[in-house]
Amino acid sequence: MLRRLVILLISLLFAAVVLFVLLRLLPGDPANALVGVGATPEQIAAARQQVGSDLPLASQFISFVSSMARFELGNSFVSKAPVAGEILDRLTVTVPLTLLAFTLALVLAVPLGIVAAVRADRWYGVVISTVSQLGIAIPVFWVGILLVTVFAINLKLFPSGGFPRQGWADPMDALRDLALPVLTVGIVMASSVLRYVRSATQDVLDSDYLRTARALGSGHLEALVRHGIRNGAVPVISILGIELASTFLGAVVVEKVFALPGLGSMLLLAISQRDYPNVQGVLFTSTLLVLLIGFAADVIQRLIDPRLRDRSTGGAS
Repeated sequence: MLRRLVILLISLLFAAVVLFVLLRLLPGDPANALVGVGATPEQIAAARQQVGSDLPLASQFISFVSSMARFELGNSFVSKAPVAGEILDRLTVTVPLTLLAFTLALVLAVPLGIVAAVRADRWYGVVISTVSQLGIAIPVFWVGILLVTVFAINLKLFPSGGFPRQGWADPMDALRDLALPVLTVGIVMASSVLRYVRSATQDVLDSDYLRTARALGSGHLEALVRHGIRNGAVPVISILGIELASTFLGAVVVEKVFALPGLGSMLLLAISQRDYPNVQGVLFTSTLLVLLIGFAADVIQRLIDPRLRDRSTGGAS
């Protein structure tokens, strides 16, 4: 755990360096967002001093890292509101969307992936595998548009987009607005996860320990549940971490399709307005959450499989 925590901190520092360099490579000066077209040299100099772009790059980087470490993201150039507060408000949309879609994907992908592997020689096993491949090939925005056409425009069961102004004050209203976005992300993610679950289950079915368990009298289902699922879950968990991180980052597209006031729409708006504090804050927060997801997936893997713990400590069981 200590070693993984050190790796997490080093990765976060490296990500901060990359983020700092990329933001400095953007054309123009951040101070330009604070001044008008006909600004005088004195006004430009004052704006550069305000945003710190007049300092040497080393000083800017030290200030940047120290601010990120304290999660002091500054204020927006446009709204003058604290960036951290705005991000926290936006996360109340993005995080539930991501987690609900992730849960839906697991509910669909795990049982269907196991069935597709166990019954690979049956017609429904082939159909499940084929449909999952089609789901991977379909762009997420196209799935969203299709669901809006069917369930919002034709059947009028769900709203086509938007989110309540009062947020989660009325949970049922908020969940109703998130229904189609969650279904969109969940379907696409389930198609990808199903493929990995199917592959991991097939590896388990061909394993020696499963054949030994069946030879000792265990039924096919009993041997799979008692011995197969835990071993098959280890490689899938690492994939789930990647998929969860990808789903979180992919919320930019989904939030645009459904006009959701989440982190993705905040990033797009900040880029269009050249609002550097907002861009910097959203990218740093996204990077931090992605790294935490990877850290959690790695820890869960070691909790499930003792062999990984033995390998990391150099011991033997």
